Amino acid sequence: MRARDPEKRKHDFKEVALGLTEKQAIKEANRCIQCKKPMCITGCPVEINIPAFISAIRDEDITGGLAIIRKYNMLPAICGRVCPQENQCQGKCVLGKKKTPISIGALERFVADYEMKKGLSQKTKMSRSNGHRVAVIGAGPAGLTVAADLARHGYKITIFEALHEAGGVLTYGIPEFRLPQKIIDREVEYVKSLGVEIKLNWVIGRTQTVDELFGEGYKAVFVGVGAGSPRYMNIPGENLNNVYFASEYLTRVNLLKANQFPKYDTPVKRGKQVAVVGAGNVAMDAARTAARLGAEKVYIVYRRTRTEMPARLEEVEHAHEEGIELLFLSSPKEIIGDERGHVKAIRCDAMKLCEPDASGRKRPECSGDEFILEVDQVLMAIGQASNPILTKSVKGLKLWGAGYIEVDEEGRTNLPGIFAGGDIATGAATVISAMGAGKRAARAIDDYVMGRKKAKSKEPELAESKK
Repeated sequence: MRARDPEKRKHDFKEVALGLTEKQAIKEANRCIQCKKPMCITGCPVEINIPAFISAIRDEDITGGLAIIRKYNMLPAICGRVCPQENQCQGKCVLGKKKTPISIGALERFVADYEMKKGLSQKTKMSRSNGHRVAVIGAGPAGLTVAADLARHGYKITIFEALHEAGGVLTYGIPEFRLPQKIIDREVEYVKSLGVEIKLNWVIGRTQTVDELFGEGYKAVFVGVGAGSPRYMNIPGENLNNVYFASEYLTRVNLLKANQFPKYDTPVKRGKQVAVVGAGNVAMDAARTAARLGAEKVYIVYRRTRTEMPARLEEVEHAHEEGIELLFLSSPKEIIGDERGHVKAIRCDAMKLCEPDASGRKRPECSGDEFILEVDQVLMAIGQASNPILTKSVKGLKLWGAGYIEVDEEGRTNLPGIFAGGDIATGAATVISAMGAGKRAARAIDDYVMGRKKAKSKEPELAESKK
C-alpha cells in the first residue's frame, strides 16, 4: 500500500498509509481465484464473506462490496486499517502458499473509504422493534459491534461509556497516524444511525450499577470495558519522574490532545532520548508518537529478537523507516534517576534465547552481561490489565487471571443476563477479535432474551427476532 514519505510523516500525526486507488483495488480484486472452499473466511473472526465482497469490487460494484461487508462488520474502515490481516484472513489465503496473498485488508479499507469520499450513505435493513432493551457497557469495538447487531434486529440499545468520547481503545489507544479520529467518528455515527443511544461520561460501577440497569428494565447487559490498566515490571525506578506507562502516554496524546498543549489542557512530557520497553503494537505506537513529539532518539528495548516481536510487520517497518532503533535481547533491570528524581538512564541485562516457553516463543535468559542506556524518558509497554471498578461492583461475578471476566464461547458469564467480551474477557487482544466476541455475544443475548436454547448455528446473522 502507498505510504507517505518517512522524513515528512515522522513530524506530524497525519495518516501514514494512503490506501489503494480504485484502479489498484480492481486490479488486486482480479487476482482473487474465488476458491470453492475459501479459507480466508475461516481466518476472519467476524466471518465476512470475503470472496463475495472482492467479487463485487472486481465487477466495479464498490458500494455492493461494502454492503456485503456490513452484513458482518459494522466498522470496515477501522478494521481495514488496524486488523492483523496477515495473521488472519490473508494468512489463510490459498494464493499465499506460492504467491503473494490477496491484500484483503487494503480492499476492505478501500470500499469503506470509497463511501466516505463519494459522500454516500447506505441504508441498513432493520427489523421491527421487539420492545426489549439491552445495556452495553463500553463503546469500544466489542460494545459497538454488540450494539449494532442487536439494534438491527429490533432491540433498543443504550451504550454507557466512561470516557467523554466513544471508540474505546480505538480512540484513546491508537494514534491518528494509524487511525484518524474522523474515521472512528464516522463509524460511531453509523452505529448511532441504527438507533443506538450512547451515554458518555457514565462509569458503570460508580455512576450507576449493573443491578440498577436491570432495575430500569434492561433485559441483558453486555460488558465490553476493555483492559486499559497498566502492567508493571516491578523494577527499581519505575516511579521516577518521566516514566510513563504507554496506555497513559497514548491516552494523553490521542484522546486528550496533549500534542497540542496548551491549546488543550492536558500536557505530556516530551523526552529527547526515549526508551520504549516492549515490542507489541502499543510499543510501536508509543515510540512513533514520541518521535513526533520531538524526541531526537527513540529506542525499542525488547528481550527477544525481531522474529518473536508481536507487533504487526507493517508497524515495525514503518517505525524502522521513521528512525526508531530496535534494541533486541535487552531486558530492563533498573531505571536510574538523577538527584531530582528524574530519569537519566536505564540499566539492561543482555539476554540470550533458550528453549520455547508456554507462548511458543524462545525463552529469554540473562547472558550475564549488562549495559546502560542514557535516556531521559521511559515508556513502559509490556501489556495492560483489567480495571476492577466494574467487576468489583457486580456481586458473584466469576473472574479469572488478572481480574478478567470468565465467559463461555458465546460470551455468557456465570450470572444470568450478564455477558462480556473483548479484552475484559480475554486479556489484551486485537480489535477484530473483540468484534468477533461481540458478534457471538449478540447472538447469545438474542437467544437469552427471546427464551431460546443455546443456538447451534454458526451463521453470522442473528436469528430473526419476534415479538
